Amino acid sequence: MIDKLEQIKIVPVVAIDSAEKAEPLADALCAGGLPCAEVTMRTDAALDVIKVMSRRAELLLGVGTVHNPDQAQAAIDAGAKFVVSPGFNPRTVNWCVENKIPVFPGTSSPTDLEMALEHGLDVVKFFPAETIGGVKTLKAFSGPYGGMRFIPTGGIGPGNVKDYLALPCVLSCGGSWMVKPDLLKAGRFDEVQRLAVEAVALAADAAAAPPLTVNTPLPG
Repeated sequence: MIDKLEQIKIVPVVAIDSAEKAEPLADALCAGGLPCAEVTMRTDAALDVIKVMSRRAELLLGVGTVHNPDQAQAAIDAGAKFVVSPGFNPRTVNWCVENKIPVFPGTSSPTDLEMALEHGLDVVKFFPAETIGGVKTLKAFSGPYGGMRFIPTGGIGPGNVKDYLALPCVLSCGGSWMVKPDLLKAGRFDEVQRLAVEAVALAADAAAAPPLTVNTPLPG
């Protein structure tokens, strides 16, 4: 699971209101070279969407915006393979750990990271990334928490995703720019595919660039 996320580099964060659009969305992401999605529990259709999208064997499918163990179990039963939460809920994390489900709780402070270490985690979500300092904050965290890997999400798009992916501590990035709700609502899956192709290219460019380190000055 971790290796796949690191290879894919970008996780589309999806809020979709109709299970009828789940199959064409899965088709568009896979055709665009981005076989991954985090379906958030922000809509009533989320579990049905997960059921449909999970039929695609090549699609690495997770569930996001999970607030409690009941939501996590419902999503896993529907076909999700990993769990993402906006914050660190010990009950949710404990349930996932006990059931051997990969979980990436949201973190935004050293206290959150200490809790992650206490629960045996070495990969966490960093959220809301841009609001809490973005790349600069992650560079600061990577000193005292050198063994922790991050999945930054929140405010990430084509203009800054390469800055995040250049950090060795970043496993992959979550973003919604290629799966914006207005595109899904309008059925613009051709545009979803095009943006997925562009996202893959951005990730490839970042992989080819020299990595940033704790002591590397930031651009500008």
